[in-house]
Amino acid sequence: MEERRNKKRPHRITLKNKELFGFAGLWDTWKSPNGDLVNSCSIITKTPNDLMAPIHNRMPVILSRDSELVWLDQSIVESHLLKSLLVSYPAELMIAYDVSTLVNSPKNNRPECLVPVGSKLF
Repeated sequence: MEERRNKKRPHRITLKNKELFGFAGLWDTWKSPNGDLVNSCSIITKTPNDLMAPIHNRMPVILSRDSELVWLDQSIVESHLLKSLLVSYPAELMIAYDVSTLVNSPKNNRPECLVPVGSKLF
């Protein structure tokens, strides 16, 4: 597992059902010391599931469709309810595989970036 982390290979990580998914995140607009308005955001991460652990020591919190609705509902102010959504997504519902280093450049926005490299799926 540790050997794999040191190789720094790009991966495609998606849901097995190929549906789009959302991350839990926070955003804010605040005033900097010089008076500028700053828009900022962050992705909330969690301990990795069994699929992600060989790739990285953390993973974004992926929200189910139902959890997305709760997370985005601005009327919900109960922190315990929102914290309960911050779990590692089930590994058995995800897939990951190595992809080409083509993904390292934004100039390479093409289908070849999604093609598996090698035969090992995680």
